[in-house]
Amino acid sequence: MEFWELFRELEIYFRILLSAIIGFVIGLDRTTKNKPAGLKTYMYVAVACTLITIISIYSVERYGSQQEGTVMDPMRLAAQIVTGLGFIGAGLILKDGLQVKGLTSAAMIFFVGGVGIGIGAGFYSVVIFAVIITLLIAKIGNVIEMKGISQKETDD
Repeated sequence: MEFWELFRELEIYFRILLSAIIGFVIGLDRTTKNKPAGLKTYMYVAVACTLITIISIYSVERYGSQQEGTVMDPMRLAAQIVTGLGFIGAGLILKDGLQVKGLTSAAMIFFVGGVGIGIGAGFYSVVIFAVIITLLIAKIGNVIEMKGISQKETDD
């Protein structure tokens, strides 16, 4: 096995590991808040999206040259992930009168899918930056929301 082939194979395993870790961290945030989807859900979604993206990209390389004149789209399978994420997200959203619950969890499932696709395609730095930024800004949003809630209680 040539060095570059070994490196590429290790990189594929790294993509799956990184995806699992990031999905787990995002799920940990949701689990600590007792939200509908948690650790395992986010980890599975991230890894599944990464795996599908990797298969989509590398299957073109492997099978695309078998028949002359055949054109394969390396992101065709990955594009179908969005439909599946919408289906999962819809299952998390619950309406109770005027209250809507699970919308953030559904949005985060969509985000974790994007994380998986990005890592599967090899866009590590962009994905890590997006995860860090969204987690930081979400924490700021939590603080603002808590101040708004406590302020409403004192106004009453």
